[in-house]
Amino acid sequence: MNQNQPSAAFVMAGWAALLTGILTYLIGLWNADMELSSKGYYFTILMFGLFGAVSVQKSVRDKLENIHVTNIYYGLSWVATLMPILLLMIGLWNANLLLSEKGFYGVSFILSLFAAVVVQKNVRDSEGFSSAEHAL
Repeated sequence: MNQNQPSAAFVMAGWAALLTGILTYLIGLWNADMELSSKGYYFTILMFGLFGAVSVQKSVRDKLENIHVTNIYYGLSWVATLMPILLLMIGLWNANLLLSEKGFYGVSFILSLFAAVVVQKNVRDSEGFSSAEHAL
């Protein structure tokens, strides 16, 4: 188990990046001139992607720490991460948006996924540090 507690600055940077990515994506979606069904599509992709990214981080780390992870869960967590990225790319490719708007959604989406992994890592490291500290 990792005994290193993440620094407060790293924890805050992770949360700031996650909130920035999600809020930026959602504000852009709220202000977008598109049908509600399209907004729902892009919102669902974000939620699905966040879940997938956290699941991949957890399952990869569990495997590295010799915690049993079933192959089906491990595979599904990768699918749940890669599928939303692919669906976002397809959606943006076919969307009637300016190239700058497409880039805006892509960057805020990827920032959100990356930050979700960082926050998950920080939460897990902090929890591991707290458990190790209580064991002493």
